[in-house]
Amino acid sequence: MTGDPSEFVRRAAEAHPGAELPYAGVDTFLNGDARAIDEVADADAAVLGVPYDGAVSNRPGARYGPRAIRRASGWWAYLSGYKGGLTNMRTGRQVDFGDLSVADCGDVPVFPMDHERTAESIEAHVAAVAEQTFPLVLGGDHYCTAPSFRGFAAGSGHETVGVVQIDAHTDTSSGSPIFGEEFHGSSTALIADSAYSDYEHVSQVGIRGYEAPGFFEFADETGLHLSTMRDVNERGIGPVVTEAIDAAAAGTDAVYVTFDIDAVDPSVAPGTGTPEPGGLSADQALTVVETLGTHDAVGAADLMEVAPNFDDSEGTQRLAAYLLVTLLERRFAE
Repeated sequence: MTGDPSEFVRRAAEAHPGAELPYAGVDTFLNGDARAIDEVADADAAVLGVPYDGAVSNRPGARYGPRAIRRASGWWAYLSGYKGGLTNMRTGRQVDFGDLSVADCGDVPVFPMDHERTAESIEAHVAAVAEQTFPLVLGGDHYCTAPSFRGFAAGSGHETVGVVQIDAHTDTSSGSPIFGEEFHGSSTALIADSAYSDYEHVSQVGIRGYEAPGFFEFADETGLHLSTMRDVNERGIGPVVTEAIDAAAAGTDAVYVTFDIDAVDPSVAPGTGTPEPGGLSADQALTVVETLGTHDAVGAADLMEVAPNFDDSEGTQRLAAYLLVTLLERRFAE
């Protein structure tokens, strides 16, 4: 390079105003501003990563999920900056992600050999964000949802919080002789046992595979709002999700959304620890978050169990990022 370096920088900035290549720069969600956790009150949403998978019962790797999702999300920020806004061809709506204020607070400190200390850290950090704005949590295994839920409830000051859980598995195990009382298969049980909710305020969508004997009786007895993949296929994803949101919002102060990527069929999203055949299509999954994003009761969300090392195509983290981008678009950018 010859000449004045500052002049080169100026000309480069003028040539590409407001646009940064999706594979360049520092990885933050949607290329949002990196912020301290106590400086997000003016943001529409604040992102926290939880790189922890010490509570899985099958394949590890979700610890790498937050970084992969952040990197994938840069594509939509790039498109919006490059084109000066976007037309969502699914919905026909105009979107400018420049009007969406997303802060990225980095990753929650985790302790790989101490799940209780990790849970305390998650709860405290999500609570700090929830005092100020909408928390968006990138997992991590699904165990992380329970402390994230508690942090949201405590930080936002809500007494009762409903849950919409998009998942292949119910995560209602009250304990395991192998994995103990708290692991990724017990997150919903921990939420129901918390001071902020119970099974009557939990709606599940996309459940399939195998559960404990008598599970349908358990759902009836506890008031759990259960929609299996058979329900989705028979009734359609739109009506099922709308009913699930209404059920979770009834009698509660807010709704927490948790999306386990294994809700999506592994032919579409193989990068996860406990894949289960027969899941949601990408189109159905997008319909889910589009519907959730229109409901004012939704006050926080997470996306868990992305294990990118099991998907050489990088399609799993790309879909995960698209789901969260869509949720934020419908919630804040229309």
